[in-house]
Amino acid sequence: MSDIANDTTYTITDLAREFDVTTRTIRFYEDEGLLSPERIGRNRLYNQRDRTRLMLILRGKRLGFALGEIRELFDLYDMGKDQKPQLRLLLDRIANKRLQLEQQKTDIEIVLSEMDSLTTRCREILGE
Repeated sequence: MSDIANDTTYTITDLAREFDVTTRTIRFYEDEGLLSPERIGRNRLYNQRDRTRLMLILRGKRLGFALGEIRELFDLYDMGKDQKPQLRLLLDRIANKRLQLEQQKTDIEIVLSEMDSLTTRCREILGE
C-alpha cells in the first residue's frame, strides 16, 4: 500500500535549507552510511526515510550522541520489527547522556559562581 507522503523526494538543497545545515554536512552523513539517497546521474534524491534520519541525526548530535551511537541505533532499527533491543539501548544511552549533562550542568554552575566571585572582587579593587 503506497502512501503519498512516502513517495515524496527531496534534493540535497531542500534538506540543507529545511534543517539549516550545509550540503557538505549531508554528504558527510551519506559517506558515513547514515543516509542513502537514490542517485540519478550526479543528482541525489532523498526520500522520507532519509529526511527522518537526518532529523534524528541532528537531534542526536544536539543531545551529544556520537555518530557511531546514532549508527548503532539505526542498525538495530533496520534489523527487524522487534524494537525492544533498540529501545533498551536507547534508554541506556539516554541515561548515560543524562548523567554526563547533569555533571556538565554542575560544572557550569561552579564556574559561573567562581566568575561572579572574581567579578565582585575585581569591582571592589577598582572601587566600583
